[in-house]
Amino acid sequence: MIEQTVWELAPVIGTRSACRALGAAPATIYRRRPPEPREPRPRPAPARALGVVERQAVLEVLHSERFVDCAPASVYATLLDEGVYLASQRTMYRLLAGAGELRERRAQRRHPAYWKPQLLATGPNQLWSWDITKLLGPAKWTSYHLYVILDVFSRYVVGWMVAARESAALAQRLIGATLHKQGIAPGTLTIHADRGSSMRSKPVALLLADLGVTKTHTRPYTSTDNPYSEAQFKTLKYRPGFPRRFGSLQDARAFCQTFFPWYNQAHRHSGLGLMTPAAVHYGHAQRIQALRARVLQRAYAAAPERFVRGTPRPPELPTAAWINPPPEATGKEQMQQ
Repeated sequence: MIEQTVWELAPVIGTRSACRALGAAPATIYRRRPPEPREPRPRPAPARALGVVERQAVLEVLHSERFVDCAPASVYATLLDEGVYLASQRTMYRLLAGAGELRERRAQRRHPAYWKPQLLATGPNQLWSWDITKLLGPAKWTSYHLYVILDVFSRYVVGWMVAARESAALAQRLIGATLHKQGIAPGTLTIHADRGSSMRSKPVALLLADLGVTKTHTRPYTSTDNPYSEAQFKTLKYRPGFPRRFGSLQDARAFCQTFFPWYNQAHRHSGLGLMTPAAVHYGHAQRIQALRARVLQRAYAAAPERFVRGTPRPPELPTAAWINPPPEATGKEQMQQ
């Protein structure tokens, strides 16, 4: 709301004056100011460009029976050998491209246009994200596979497993056990994953269909379509004590048995208002938020001169978690901040 008020006052009294009046930081206002729409200016034609008649003459030569199957470079060289210059090779390519006649002649596979997932969670157990990462084993070319299922809204790891291989049957077993443990009702959950073989396997698809769970997938080679799982794996592998290699499968499981309780119960996320995933997932965040507010109010009452912006408030709690939010949702989140 402060940014919006500053933007409304800026044309009248100036941006910096509006910032001083409302106690806002000018750098923040300038950074978050929406870009002004600009109409593209038409590019003037250079004086050395070919005229309409000259361009048509070049196209007629390229379309002629003699040169219709020749590349522009070949046409250019042949005409030079005959003492004729019509245009450069680049100009020939540009004219053909403008006429829609420049493409690969060989049969090429055309990839379909994949749907961009836009998923929203406004509470726990509405949207899960799952993925598999490799943990290096004791020798070169050896590795173990860590399966992790994450609740997108609370960042709570609802299920995980370390196995010696990647298998659709193991993924099916983990997902089924996790759904049962969390008590998911049919038609209330969406599970998002990348396009790995286990994620798109028939056993997993049949299990989710039987349990009334919707499944979605990322676009190929688009890691940002699954950002929460990728961020969780980064937290895992940048954790102090994470080894370069694990000595055995048991070592990998022992490390994860220590890491995931810490991640769920003690790790505080900036995206969760510095709450732990367990606090948000199991509904304790509001109570903790109220306690924090009381502590800050006492600190303010004891030394108000230390808080130049007035009574401090704890970080805001999350109200929504998006995967690929639409532009209007992004704008609303910036206004709330």
